[in-house]
Amino acid sequence: MTQTQDPPLAWTRRRRELNWLERMLDWKPLLVVACMLPAVGLLMVFLTYPLGLGIWLAFTDTQIGRKGVWVGLENFEYMLEDPIFWNAVFYSVFYTGVATIGKFGLGLWLALLLNNHLPFKSLLRAIILLPWIVPTVLTAIAFWWIYNPQFSIISYVLIELGWRDTNVDFINTAWSARWSLIAANVWRGIPFVAISLLAGLQTISPSLYEAAMLDGSTPWQRFRYITFPMLLPILAIVMTFSIIFTFTDFQLVYAITRGGPVNSTHLLATLAFQRGIPGGQLGEGAAIAVSMIPFLVFATLFSYFALARRKWQQGEGDD
Repeated sequence: MTQTQDPPLAWTRRRRELNWLERMLDWKPLLVVACMLPAVGLLMVFLTYPLGLGIWLAFTDTQIGRKGVWVGLENFEYMLEDPIFWNAVFYSVFYTGVATIGKFGLGLWLALLLNNHLPFKSLLRAIILLPWIVPTVLTAIAFWWIYNPQFSIISYVLIELGWRDTNVDFINTAWSARWSLIAANVWRGIPFVAISLLAGLQTISPSLYEAAMLDGSTPWQRFRYITFPMLLPILAIVMTFSIIFTFTDFQLVYAITRGGPVNSTHLLATLAFQRGIPGGQLGEGAAIAVSMIPFLVFATLFSYFALARRKWQQGEGDD
């Protein structure tokens, strides 16, 4: 009877024990904190500190060149009794609502148009981006010249064509100035909406449209049941950013009308600047700026609930 011999055991090198420094550097929570620390530091310096300082100033009577003291809600009480503030609230909401509707209507139309097979499609997309690329101040100066009561190119063309005898009054009366600013904002904001929605349109599979066409659907039915639901996540985000950008607009309004005539075109941003910097009342200007926060929070919640609705359509649970 022969006895079988067990094979020799394979030699393995024993793993070296890590010291405390190596174990700490290999700890994932520490790596996460170390990677996020620079971003958190930048946000603290350039976002959290200015926001906190602005909220603090809103509850003081600080003026330029003089340190203020805590006055509680006094700035807000005065603000709520100020008719100019309520006029700025009205025009800020009106300006944001009308301009956003105009930008999204024209932007979606341009996006659907550019999504088709057109000659020089790339060139057309680059041209459409020009109003967004041009600096806001240059845009404002151009529109100030277009709306100028004496040198308006629109008035010149209308008079030369014999359609008017006098220049068009764009910015010397309240409502004409308001509508003129909205038109300038829509012209500048259309490219952002159009290019963003165009990117969303190109992610929709053509097979969905082909299947719908085989079932005999109309163009409106394809837009309603395919295009719009698939675009909803991007639409919600783009609309949120558009509302925020429009509601906090400053350069366009201040460069063209400076809040006039007779404070009729003040937005909350321009009124806060006028009270805080030229007027010297930093506390009052900060209070007006702080009053914008609820509107911005509403825009953010709008985006969240729109995205949550889209997740519900896809059959996913709410997080």
